[in-house]
Amino acid sequence: MTNRSDIKSLLEEYGKKKPAIKARLKDFRLAGKADDEELFHELCFCLLTPQSKAVHCDLAIKELKKAGLILKGQAHAIRPKLKGRARFHNKKAVYIVGARNAMKTLGSVDVRSKLNAADVMATRQWLVDNIKGLGYKEASHFLRNIGLGKDIAILDRHILKNLKIYGAIDKIPSTIGSRKTYLALEEKVRDFSKNIGIPVEELDLLFWSMETGHIFK
Repeated sequence: MTNRSDIKSLLEEYGKKKPAIKARLKDFRLAGKADDEELFHELCFCLLTPQSKAVHCDLAIKELKKAGLILKGQAHAIRPKLKGRARFHNKKAVYIVGARNAMKTLGSVDVRSKLNAADVMATRQWLVDNIKGLGYKEASHFLRNIGLGKDIAILDRHILKNLKIYGAIDKIPSTIGSRKTYLALEEKVRDFSKNIGIPVEELDLLFWSMETGHIFK
């Protein structure tokens, strides 16, 4: 059971960080207007993030872009750029190549045609079904980072820990990989969001800023 002082403290923290959070979300919406190559770069960033630090993954993506490897490199050339920055770098190099192939149309990456802003849930399901290495959390992360995350939650162990602390969930499940479990937890996040008056997409950034001390992506 969460007491009211916990929620009050959370709301006070949100009040302090709200302008920075909203500014970051504005950045994400602008990022969603980028070309297909930039959208694909963001997708690859989200492929790298599981069990890895986001800032390190961002550095890896910048290195890959500089070397021209994201759009053309094979897994063996991508791996060294990931080593030391993204865990399971061998697998994730393969995932990047696989994602590129899944997103190609007439020889070029074509991300925008796969995005349906009017049906974000269907878009997320397509990503999960067609991009190896992209689960519900990573697909949600990608959609949020391109401005389509208004009503979806990015759920991992750190976020679940905070959700339990503030009473949004009773316990942290042993696994959240299945569609049924993820969607059930996501609905609890929506209910919590509505009850305390913090939008779903802002809750994630708030919790992560409380964990890391800064608002990233």
